[in-house]
Amino acid sequence: MRKLVLLLVTLVSFCVFIGLAALGWGGFKAFFGQPPFVALTVVTFALGLAAAFTSVNLSPGEREDRGNRWVLPVFGVLGLLQAWLPAYTDQLGYLTFGGTAVRWTGVVIYTLGGVLRIWPLFVLGRRFSGLVAIQPEHQLVTTGLYRMVRNPSYVGLLLTVLGWALAFRSGAGLILFAATLTPVIGRIDAEEKMLSSQFGAAWDAYAARTWRLVPYVY
Repeated sequence: MRKLVLLLVTLVSFCVFIGLAALGWGGFKAFFGQPPFVALTVVTFALGLAAAFTSVNLSPGEREDRGNRWVLPVFGVLGLLQAWLPAYTDQLGYLTFGGTAVRWTGVVIYTLGGVLRIWPLFVLGRRFSGLVAIQPEHQLVTTGLYRMVRNPSYVGLLLTVLGWALAFRSGAGLILFAATLTPVIGRIDAEEKMLSSQFGAAWDAYAARTWRLVPYVY
């Protein structure tokens, strides 16, 4: 039952997201007349369907940092703007750049980002929460995607935002990408502080040999 509810919520959310983009670009017929946008839609629903079969949750677990919940409504507002504004400015030809090659580059980046966003959901299972929280039997994962980068899911999130902006050749979308960095860094700060308090020296050693988001950069 939980998976069914999650699947329905995910599908409705993505219908709203794609619907806002279609309305911004001038309607569903015009939107789906563009192959890159059809590809974006297919990728979005495929990723959503895959995510619905993970064990992601909103459980506060054994211990939660409630002070970080401010990022949730911020992500919500940014998500709605990201759905509609790049498509709208693209349709108007306002703050746009490049051509078809930029659109397809955006689709590729969006797809790679989406895969990177949801892969940790499968790796972490129920330990992956939408809240900053320590879950029962929480363990520190340092292998696979986590071997060099401590926050691969947030790398994926940022890539999806960037890819979406490029798919609509949208300067406004790039501004929204920059705005997304603030809640992402805020969430990472809170998560890493909690993991440090939970795992102590093991976390410190892991953090010393890895990067937050971009290997050899940050």
